[in-house]
Amino acid sequence: MSSPPSLDPALVVRAYRHGAFPMAMDDGTIGWFSPDPRAVLPLDGLVISRRLGRTARGGRFRVTIDAAFEDVMRGCADRPGEGTWITPALIRGYTALQEMGWAHSVEVWNSRGELAGGLYGVCAGAMFGAESMFHRETDASKVAMVALVRHARRIGIELIDIQVLTDHTERMGGASISRGQYLRRLWRALNREVEWRTEPRSER
Repeated sequence: MSSPPSLDPALVVRAYRHGAFPMAMDDGTIGWFSPDPRAVLPLDGLVISRRLGRTARGGRFRVTIDAAFEDVMRGCADRPGEGTWITPALIRGYTALQEMGWAHSVEVWNSRGELAGGLYGVCAGAMFGAESMFHRETDASKVAMVALVRHARRIGIELIDIQVLTDHTERMGGASISRGQYLRRLWRALNREVEWRTEPRSER
């Protein structure tokens, strides 16, 4: 049996611009979602505990941007016993988006040069839609979030969408707003373009 086709990159970008995002369903089809309420990560409201701050500054991890996009997606998909909505078709589709400059990743590496965690998402205008994150070592995904927010501030991102609030993201400052509020903020963010550096780079 042939594998399902990958997502059309242009369709995915249009969906993000209209406040929707794709997820694979149990039967392998693609569903499109625009939840109400919608979760966002305030650029000025990231909560960094003392312990996380020490970890982020302490040299335990090295952070890069756009250095291993597909590896990050596969890390996010690897959830033994939990199931995943990140199918091979989604990986192909988002990897194509990354090659076109729309999708981006943050990688967190341990001292042995192994991928310890990371996150990925899509940038449209001055909005970054964070899709998923993972960790193989304690605090690695949190360090990725810290690096994402710092990079977003530096390049002028106005809105970080995290889709649905979880205990993890709420502890770090994530908040829920109505879909109407989200769409208004999205529209404003889409009226600006930001330059997201696509060559691999390290973050401090």
